Amino acid sequence: MPKADSLQGSLDLLVLKILSRRPRLHGYAIMTAIQSMSGEVLRAEEGSLYPALHRMEEAGWIRAEWVTTETGRRARLYELTRAGAKQLDLEESRWRAVTSAVNRVLRMA
Repeated sequence: MPKADSLQGSLDLLVLKILSRRPRLHGYAIMTAIQSMSGEVLRAEEGSLYPALHRMEEAGWIRAEWVTTETGRRARLYELTRAGAKQLDLEESRWRAVTSAVNRVLRMA
């Protein structure tokens, strides 16, 4: 079984999908959403997630805003952009093609 923290190239897809369903999340909330929505199978570590968020923001797929929470802490909230929604469609299509190909190989083996 693969390590629970190895998302193997699917981190962008997972982050974009989560933000399409739950806008304005901070990084820790995204990490916990990945873990809980995957049934505790997948885990995004800070060292992978935050560089990915920065890269996706630079690509224009997400936007970020600093806010002050009710407890007085500053948090950076992320949300999907229109370009991010288009990228999500592309990423989902690619994912379906890859999983379909893998399933074909597994059925033949």
